[in-house]
Amino acid sequence: MTPRIPKAELPTELKENMIKQLGAVPEPVEVAFNNPALALANLEFGARVAEWDAADASLKSFAHMAVAAQVGCSWCLDIGYFQAQNQHLDLPKASQVPRWRESDVFTPLERDVMEYAEAMTNTPTTVTDEQSASLLDRLGPAALVELTVFIAFANFATRTNTAHGITSQGYSDACEIPLAARSANSGA
Repeated sequence: MTPRIPKAELPTELKENMIKQLGAVPEPVEVAFNNPALALANLEFGARVAEWDAADASLKSFAHMAVAAQVGCSWCLDIGYFQAQNQHLDLPKASQVPRWRESDVFTPLERDVMEYAEAMTNTPTTVTDEQSASLLDRLGPAALVELTVFIAFANFATRTNTAHGITSQGYSDACEIPLAARSANSGA
């Protein structure tokens, strides 16, 4: 599928840096560059989000991929799995996120984080007091606030990409473990 909005030309230096870093220019960036100020602000915010460290990187990665699977953003699943590999996260677990409810590789905390991510993604949201209290008790306030905003950012990215018709670019093809397909009875 091609994006619903044409790709714009990026500044040469940015394009070269992205190719050097990722092997290809991400289509969401090319589409966003139809509005350069917005694209640059989005890249800056995304970089800041990536620097946050109060919550565990694996939990945030699994949460983002759970959002992507629920929304149906193949681009976010693709790049999320690729980034999990580059961050040296647990790839066998990351590969199972699209079918986390059926997989036995996740800890209770990881499952609760993915359930929280899906509850935040539902429209309207279905986060319960019990979910929040349980995560607050185990993560602490700083990490839970970070995780919540991270999941909100994942929703922003996934919904933008799917609305623009952006699909997987094949980043995860470089991963040695294939990414599992989402099961039909995922519960989300």
